[in-house]
Amino acid sequence: MTNEPSEHRPATAEYAPNPTLKRGEKAFETVLFNSRWLMAPFYLGLVVSLVVLLFKFVLLLIEFVLHAPAAKESDIILGVLSLIDVSLTGNLILIVVFSGYENFVSRIDPRGHPDWPEWMTKVDFAGLKQKLLASIVAISAIQVLKAFMNIDVAFDAQKLGWLAGIHLVFVVSTLLIVWSDKLGGHGAADKAH
Repeated sequence: MTNEPSEHRPATAEYAPNPTLKRGEKAFETVLFNSRWLMAPFYLGLVVSLVVLLFKFVLLLIEFVLHAPAAKESDIILGVLSLIDVSLTGNLILIVVFSGYENFVSRIDPRGHPDWPEWMTKVDFAGLKQKLLASIVAISAIQVLKAFMNIDVAFDAQKLGWLAGIHLVFVVSTLLIVWSDKLGGHGAADKAH
């Protein structure tokens, strides 16, 4: 066993990444990062669908106004519920467009827009899920209410049961997701402290 002085031992080589592989990795990460812009046409398509929904809303409104003088009270309520239903669907599209773009594509700069709604740049993914589910619950509730208001004209127990059951599934799903988000939030807060 020989004891060589430490200055004669060969130095261990430090890891030096291959420059070609590093450039390839950087290029791949750049492609992945910029791929988020592929979502932008989807949001533009949703804006177009909002225009189509506006067209449908105007048609419903004209039909509602024209038939209002001869309509029964229940028909007026059903007409109003139809308008609310289309309006809530429009709100749902806006939530998806703004929150999705902000969360997944790029930040929106609200400067220069004094009437910019505060929530548009504050909704994270958990908030987006909750707003979407709340809108879906409201839309399904309107469908159930419309069926109930129309019960004297066309009573279909099976259809009403399905509507109520699906609405209940939406409500329970929403509550479970909100509950799981709260549990996840409290767990993260506890770990931070």
